[in-house]
Amino acid sequence: MSALRFRPIAVSAPALLALMLLPLGAASAQTPAPDAAADPAAAAADGSHRTMQGPASVADLAEGLLDAVVNISTSQTVRGGGVPRLNAPEGSPLQDFFDDLSKDGDNSRRVQSLGSGFVIDPSGVIVTNNHVIADADEITVNFADGSQLPAKLLGKDLKTDIAVLKVESAKPLKAVKFGDSDRMRIGDWVMAIGNPFGLGGSVTVGIVSARGRNINAGPYDNFIQTDAAINRGNSGGPLFDMYGDVVGINTAIISPSGGSIGIGFSIPSELASNVIAQLRQYGETRRGWLGIRLQEVTEDIADGLGLQAAKGALVMGVQSDGPSEGKLQVGDVITGFDGHPIDSSRDLPRIVAETEVGKSVTVDILRKAAKTAPADTLHVEVTLGRLEDGEQQMASAEPDAGAKGGAKPDGAAPALGNETLGMKLADIDQSLRDQYQLAKDASGAVVTSVDPASRAAEKGIEAGTVIKEVAQESVASAKDVTDKIAELKSSGRKNALLLLASGSGELRFVVVPID
Repeated sequence: MSALRFRPIAVSAPALLALMLLPLGAASAQTPAPDAAADPAAAAADGSHRTMQGPASVADLAEGLLDAVVNISTSQTVRGGGVPRLNAPEGSPLQDFFDDLSKDGDNSRRVQSLGSGFVIDPSGVIVTNNHVIADADEITVNFADGSQLPAKLLGKDLKTDIAVLKVESAKPLKAVKFGDSDRMRIGDWVMAIGNPFGLGGSVTVGIVSARGRNINAGPYDNFIQTDAAINRGNSGGPLFDMYGDVVGINTAIISPSGGSIGIGFSIPSELASNVIAQLRQYGETRRGWLGIRLQEVTEDIADGLGLQAAKGALVMGVQSDGPSEGKLQVGDVITGFDGHPIDSSRDLPRIVAETEVGKSVTVDILRKAAKTAPADTLHVEVTLGRLEDGEQQMASAEPDAGAKGGAKPDGAAPALGNETLGMKLADIDQSLRDQYQLAKDASGAVVTSVDPASRAAEKGIEAGTVIKEVAQESVASAKDVTDKIAELKSSGRKNALLLLASGSGELRFVVVPID
């Protein structure tokens, strides 16, 4: 059996284009109110939840929405490298044929793909996935009545896979509105409408299977998972609640074959609506930016930091000249942002990105006050920068590839220093800076070798790593490290919290068991 994989769900299917243009019939102008089965809260109030099996029919609801869902076809010219010149033996009649082949054989071909979208403004504003229209030379929107209109791209966002299109229509178009995806509960009924395999408007029904799914599709993953049948070509189509409001944009499936197995993923409307508004207004995104690098707070790290629970986002770097410089510092644990609780390092970037650029926000942090004191709760005011500007700033500050750290293959091992936890350590000198390509301002103790069978090796520590802190106390030499580890061991501690730096200075916390 082939391995499961996540797949975007646009479909390249030129042969199915004719089927996609079939009329879907007239649709009602009114969206009916849901019955009791569509409102779990109302059903629960009168006890009818004991027998409720789902809506008896979604025909009326679907009829009022079909006209707002569109099929999107794109075409792209893909150019090959051409046919190299071929030479036949002198005097051969094949030479003319070879010359013609070389002249005309540029291997150009037209590639078409099919996807879905939906109208959000009667003036002709349409939402779809970015991967549906990516690299397209031409974008055509096909409506339920069989009509077609060319579309232009208003804006796209690769991080959330959202694109906004505009068509010019002689009459107002049927449009749908966004609902509140935050109110959706696991088990709520949802309906998907789209263009599976290029067949045209198709309706499927299922439930919300899970929320907050991270499938590593982008930095702001927060997908709604549904078992409503979603297949290739459904990309960019809407996921409706039982009131006819869009609560998601169907984007990906997990499948060993490319077909639906009941595991589909939709971008929640609460995330999408803000991105879409920015793309409509500016043609680009304008996300908030703190200018920090984060690490997950694991159970081990929480124990090493003296935290009561493994929650929050651990600050591992502060961008020079960024919004947080002088306000946040390495080792701070962010537990709240602008009134939102922060449970994990995955939550914070999304919430910050959705916050207005230039806004002054309160960041709640836990900061170690002293060697023996527990972490204090502090409230820091930070004025957000713009992520897109920050990314350019960080890119321009990237060190050369040759200065990323790591030992030279033929570098001679330095004289042995101290040894602890399966690591051999040495004080930093110029020869070690050169051998491991350490940053000029690197300080601490450098790891010169690691026992492959040690706990340190299991934690990814390797030669060239610099130890900067042990148990949140700075160290300046190899002896400082070994002395501090011995002190922890004698006090009965079972783990050592180490602050490590790569050759280029990138920081991370690890917890190494003390044997």
